[in-house]
Amino acid sequence: MDAAVYLGKEQLPVLQVPDPQPGPGEMLLTIDACSVCGTDLRTFRHGDKKILPPRILGHEFCGRVVESNAPESPVKVGDRVVMYIVLVHGRDRYVEMGRENLTTERTTVSYHHDGAFAPLLRVPALAVRNGNLFRVTSDIPSDIMSLAEPLGCCLNAHSRLRVGLKDTVAVIGAGPIGIMHACLARLQGAQKVILLDNNPARLALAARFDIDAAVLVRPDGSHRDEVRALTGGFGPDVVVVAVSSAAAQNDALDLAARAGRVNFFAGLPKSDPIAALDVNHIHYKELEISGSYSEKKSDFQAAFALLHSGRFPADRIITHRLPLQRIGEAFPLMESGVALKVCILPQP
Repeated sequence: MDAAVYLGKEQLPVLQVPDPQPGPGEMLLTIDACSVCGTDLRTFRHGDKKILPPRILGHEFCGRVVESNAPESPVKVGDRVVMYIVLVHGRDRYVEMGRENLTTERTTVSYHHDGAFAPLLRVPALAVRNGNLFRVTSDIPSDIMSLAEPLGCCLNAHSRLRVGLKDTVAVIGAGPIGIMHACLARLQGAQKVILLDNNPARLALAARFDIDAAVLVRPDGSHRDEVRALTGGFGPDVVVVAVSSAAAQNDALDLAARAGRVNFFAGLPKSDPIAALDVNHIHYKELEISGSYSEKKSDFQAAFALLHSGRFPADRIITHRLPLQRIGEAFPLMESGVALKVCILPQP
């Protein structure tokens, strides 16, 4: 079969590889759709020490079971499924707490197991046994269901932000993740939702969604005054940083209202992770700061249910669909801001 194989920095050729063969307890999926994640883009541009090439990338996917060596599983041949991609191999305090995203006893599809930028994917027996496959029981399109994984990651952050009817929410970064955060804030009843980005093309795409304002981030810092004006001088109650930028993290601390909540959803590059932050904002404004990494299985289940409900505007988040052979076009589309989410359709 053809597959997009990561060989190292800026090397993701489509190569002929052997079809995967499922072993005892495993399943084989045909992949209908696999969306491109910002992590895929970072891996392509900068490499990732956690990924040992050659590795088939792709972890936001929906497919169908075509072979099963797990007769005890409730998931059967013919079922359309999405997958929680974290495989928990043991039990430690974090697994016991229900925060399996934080355990070191984990491996992940696309990092440690071949992913879904290919027509076929082998599901490890552990994932089958742990109930990581979720059956899609409606006729919702597979490309839409591929968003369950990134949406679950966003819900992980929102589980600590407590967005409600009294809140104004600002999201810094108007890429697909930022858009998801903005849409979730609206669904949770936020009074006002503001998106910020330094790319006018991304802000133009943001106009498709139910937001109150799109603010261009400017080098002179005037965007901060604009946000304050939009919030009656108080600042947003909740700020989500959905872009890997120390400047954006500082903006979040500056913008947040007193007693506000700030989530650093996006981390900084591992090559330069240290940021100079004005922590007096945290002290004097009594801010609550949280980080967010990956997702819990419960977050994935909630995202799965939300997509099924039809209340989340997933169809507007996917802006481009490409065949596997054109996967290289996805990265410049994402970087330019012309695209929000690019979905790869691997079937020939």
